[in-house]
Amino acid sequence: MNAQNVRKSLLEWYDRNARRLPWRAPPGDPPPDPYRVWLSEIMLQQTTVAAVKPRFADFLARWPDVEALAAAEDADVMAAWAGLGYYARARNLVACARVVASEHGGKFPSTERELRNLPGIGDYTAAAIAAIAFGEATAPVDANVERVVARLDAIAEPLPAARKAIREVAADIYPDDRAGDFAQAMMDLGSTICTTRNPACAICPLRPECAAAATGDPATYPVRPAKKAKPHKYGTAWWIEHDGAVLLVRRPDKGMLGGMRALPSGDWTRKRQAEKAPADAEFMPLGTVAHSFTHFDFSLDVQGARLLTRAALDGEWWPIDDLDAAGLPTLFAKAVTLARAQFEAQGDIQ
Repeated sequence: MNAQNVRKSLLEWYDRNARRLPWRAPPGDPPPDPYRVWLSEIMLQQTTVAAVKPRFADFLARWPDVEALAAAEDADVMAAWAGLGYYARARNLVACARVVASEHGGKFPSTERELRNLPGIGDYTAAAIAAIAFGEATAPVDANVERVVARLDAIAEPLPAARKAIREVAADIYPDDRAGDFAQAMMDLGSTICTTRNPACAICPLRPECAAAATGDPATYPVRPAKKAKPHKYGTAWWIEHDGAVLLVRRPDKGMLGGMRALPSGDWTRKRQAEKAPADAEFMPLGTVAHSFTHFDFSLDVQGARLLTRAALDGEWWPIDDLDAAGLPTLFAKAVTLARAQFEAQGDIQ
């Protein structure tokens, strides 16, 4: 592999084919606003571009700069984040904005080293922001770049052990100039051509330099270990309704779905177990919703009751007709959909 040929071919391809995204500057233009780069990079972690684009626009409309986000209520940001998953990102988003506003005068640090010191910014994100927003000659390696580099050099060592070699090869490939364009070109190539399955090698600008393409089976790279089966966990949630409102609680700040509004729920365990309901009422089983988290699959049994009088319970009574505004995480949004459908089908539950 000739690194100089890789740089030249990829940048020429990017100049013609760069994706137009709201957080990017066109090829060759001055770098975009660091706030937009940072926000997009946090949102794009484990989330598709298609899912992020409308949410990115919503965030910018509500919090147009880092100072505005720093002044936001945690609950408002968590609600706005609902549905994007990986909710620690939202908590770190606010924490990072406040550090930038209070300790850096509202300006993001311009180097990879300094950016790593901010909440929620790891090695890849720091390198990406430094390259894209500030033009620093860094080598950001996300999953797409990892795949491109592993194939260029046909790195046969399985992941995750191969990541050291991948980073070393990437450091040799990345140029000293047009760092941001090159980083985004690598990401675009991995997203659109050098895909996980069925890579489009026939139209890839790097095919002449790609050792994996020469093997005739590039999709085998990077080499991945056999997947382990996910564990399964179980829990119970309660739909408690009174006079057109349902009881919602705020989950603890630490732990799964921390800080999010949700239906009251019990412990999450490896086996189903009986749970004491948070209200003195006769609850009816409404069904079970399934959800897959990164490290485990989950089944949530939903029980419901309609109270004749409003009990003194911890939480907030939220209008049922306005539940879309509560910012419930996907798991509990599924539970709400199930509960409402069952109540309508079965009539009153006392």
